[in-house]
Order: sequence, then structure tokens, then C-alpha cells
Amino acid sequence: MRKLIITAFISLDGVMEAPGGEAGYRNTGWTFKDIEFVPDAYEIKSREQEEAGALLLGRVSYEAFAPVWPGMVKEFAGYNTMPRYVVSTTLKEQDDRWPATILRSIDEVAALKETEGGPISVHGSATLGKSLADAGLVDRYHLLVFPKLLGAGKRLFSEADKDAVNLKLVEHAVYRNSVQKQVFDVIK
Repeated sequence: MRKLIITAFISLDGVMEAPGGEAGYRNTGWTFKDIEFVPDAYEIKSREQEEAGALLLGRVSYEAFAPVWPGMVKEFAGYNTMPRYVVSTTLKEQDDRWPATILRSIDEVAALKETEGGPISVHGSATLGKSLADAGLVDRYHLLVFPKLLGAGKRLFSEADKDAVNLKLVEHAVYRNSVQKQVFDVIK
């Protein structure tokens, strides 16, 4: 069975919305504002791309990434060549600039996990990430936690009333800019 890994930039209060400057969010670009850039903090992002066997996105993230990531040949070479999947009940067709297989349900994601291949990496995709976690499909979290409290915004973790989920910290680091890397396995 393939591992499903959620990877995210989050604030200390769990907000993941618009870390890179996406329009429409009050605190857009918060990962760069008043935070010293420390290259070591982003090492995990390169490693994720090297280790991933597939990329899984929700519709909103796919529509944001599809026009941009294909042109970022150096930064996203791995993601631009690996199989991509988008989970959506409303997307009519894939974006030809960045083709992806459209999955129509969480059950189809569960079936994808049963196939052969490397880990499935989920970027952005707040709504999808919550649905995957609620369905018990998440195996690992790769988090870069920024020393910010953003208050409002899309959050990484579900607010569903469900049984507790135990995690095991398997890797961590704190960088000189106070960003923390936290890698957790989901204990099943």
C-alpha cells in the first residue's frame, strides 16, 4: 500500500491558506513577511519531490498550480513529470498545460493507495486534506510550522467530531528563523 503524505506550510494556529501570495486572503504571502529566508528549512520540500511517486491535489489547488508549476521547470521538475491526480466532483476536464487524472471520490483515492508506486504527496488542498484525514487515509504529515498566529483562514486540520488520532513525531528541526519542521506518522 502506498503512503499518503500531507505536506503543508502552516501557522502556529493551523492556518495554511495562501502561504505564497495567492490572491483573496487578507494575510496572503505570510511565509515571506517578516520571516528570514533560511534555505535549510526548505530541505524537506526537495526531498518530498524526490521521494514522491504521485501528486494529489484538490480542485482549487490544481487550478492554482496548473498554470504556474509547468513553467517552474527547475523548482518542480519531479512534480512536472510524475503522475498527477485531482479530486473533484465539479471539474469538467483537466488543464492541458498540466494534465492530471480526475478522481471523483475519496473512495477512488483509497483505491489509488492500493496501487504500486511511491508515496502520494498532497500539497495545498485544505478541503481535500481534511476529507482524507477524516476517512483515515493519511499516513504522514510533513509540516513547516511558521511562528505566526493568523487567526482566520483555511486550516489544515478538520474540526469534525471524531475519535482522537495519535501521531508519532519521527523527524523535527528548529531553524534560526523559528520555523519548525515537524514530520508525524499517523498511528493506525
